[in-house]
Amino acid sequence: MVVLFKVLQVILALSILVIVHEFGHYIFARIFKVKVDKFYLFMDIGGIRLFSTRNNPFIKKYLPRLANYETDFGIGWLPIGGYCKIAGMVDESMDTEQLKGAPQPWEFRSKKAWQRLLIMVGGVLFNFILAIFLYICILAHWGSAYISNENTDIYVNELSYDMGFRNGDHILLIDDYVPENFGMIQADLARNNAGKVTVLRDGDTLDIYIDQSRMSEILNTPDMFDVARPFVIDGLLETSPNLESGLEKGDMIISLAGEQTRWLQDASSVLRANKGTQVEALVVRGRDTLAMNLQIDSTGMLGVALAPVNVQRKDYNFIQAIPAGFKLTFTTIGGYLKDLKMVATPSTGAYKSVGSFISIGQVFPSAWNWYAFWNILALLSIMLGVMNLLPIPALDGGHIVFTIYEMITGKKPSDNFLMGAQVIGLIILFGIMILAFGNDISRLLH
Repeated sequence: MVVLFKVLQVILALSILVIVHEFGHYIFARIFKVKVDKFYLFMDIGGIRLFSTRNNPFIKKYLPRLANYETDFGIGWLPIGGYCKIAGMVDESMDTEQLKGAPQPWEFRSKKAWQRLLIMVGGVLFNFILAIFLYICILAHWGSAYISNENTDIYVNELSYDMGFRNGDHILLIDDYVPENFGMIQADLARNNAGKVTVLRDGDTLDIYIDQSRMSEILNTPDMFDVARPFVIDGLLETSPNLESGLEKGDMIISLAGEQTRWLQDASSVLRANKGTQVEALVVRGRDTLAMNLQIDSTGMLGVALAPVNVQRKDYNFIQAIPAGFKLTFTTIGGYLKDLKMVATPSTGAYKSVGSFISIGQVFPSAWNWYAFWNILALLSIMLGVMNLLPIPALDGGHIVFTIYEMITGKKPSDNFLMGAQVIGLIILFGIMILAFGNDISRLLH
């Protein structure tokens, strides 16, 4: 059931993104009076479609103008992407029949280069506009929240320990950059190809040098840095089995059952191993260290509330959210461009993280959450926009490069050249798809 729910979320999100992207091409084509033959969500390979405004009796009866309109709006049977078939344009349909006749004034190929450029840019532009709109609405409604790196220490995993980090270190600098968002520290290390991290450890400042050959491990090892949470009591629950134990707010438990528990993560395994038993504990209160007996309940809990992590929150009204939404969009675009640069650098091993629809589905929550859905949709819209700007034939970026070349040199590439480039681009895209599905299958198997 969870898998089905995630699949439905993926289909809904990608449908919105495809419609918005293709509408960007469509609206600019219509502005410059270019005929659009088809506007389809999903692919109608073999001419098989789930819906068509031209073959629908209901449309013909009640909306005859739409049924006879020059553009056929429809839904294909294969739920992969979609397309906007623009007359007189060499595209992924590989339809050469329309190019055999003389250019017509309503065809793409008859328009000026700058007009064709805007038609090609339209899809990406609308993806970015959607992301800006979504981020403005998200910030205006929910505001922003992240774990601040200020006064937040790290709890390490095996990889970060091996690289020289220790529990309780506070990261001051990544090269010369001061990290603000704790949750982005690992991404910042990889994206900036960091060579040095400055940390504060037991009152001393020291530098940890990053071995560049381990960048692949940084990219592919989740949770290098967790928040190091001291086992400090913020209060006792009404149902706590330790109401009469003597624990007070501000106490720090440093030992349970003879095991050191300076950090909450250290205590978790000890609590699970001693469910339903009473254990000896050492508690620091001010300058004193006290010995206590504490009861662990049947679920492995002490029944205490812990001091909260350092979450930075900011609320926006709608006017304030507008510039913040623009800033967040362009910051996200910049981060994703750095991610693509790493993917294109084999030594980083970032290509191993490339995923398909399976990876996208895993990002969505297993229960409906509007905040998560709109955030993921905004990110995917940026990813789709940036990906389409790549100078690969068959993507918008390839068409844009050829059009800019024409504007600079005054020489228009021939239709045969464009067809050949389109074939090469499709081969590249299929290769990327195979890599993405292969990575996902490998992750599922392991």
